[in-house]
Amino acid sequence: MEKILVIIPTYNEKENIEGIITSVFRNCKDHPLSILVVDDNSPDGTSEIVENMMEKFSYLFLIKRKKKEGLGKAYVAGFNWGLDRDYSYFCQMDADFSHNPVYLPEMLKLLSSYDFIIASRYISNGGVEGWGIIRKVISKGG
Repeated sequence: MEKILVIIPTYNEKENIEGIITSVFRNCKDHPLSILVVDDNSPDGTSEIVENMMEKFSYLFLIKRKKKEGLGKAYVAGFNWGLDRDYSYFCQMDADFSHNPVYLPEMLKLLSSYDFIIASRYISNGGVEGWGIIRKVISKGG
């Protein structure tokens, strides 16, 4: 069976982390997957919340990094972790629900037909809710 890893980088996400983890597992109950949280030494206790949740979810993992190194390096650390453990597919998600877990099952079904799947707020029928103009400009520039 193909192994699927959802990588969620975090920095000060204590308000969202429990909800996003629970939502991913709930929405993907028909698609066995693992979640890896890559925390950049959040001073708000994000990693402690994840550690507590690991007692409930056996497919939840955590990398605690010693300092804030940024999103790109967090994803690289997550991909390397997953490759070392023979994961076949990787999903990138933000902890703040800007990537809604409700869409994951539909994307995971497509894995049998495609090698690479992208969901984007910039495609037809894509979009965002509740973002101001500055955040939209930063996102589009990124």
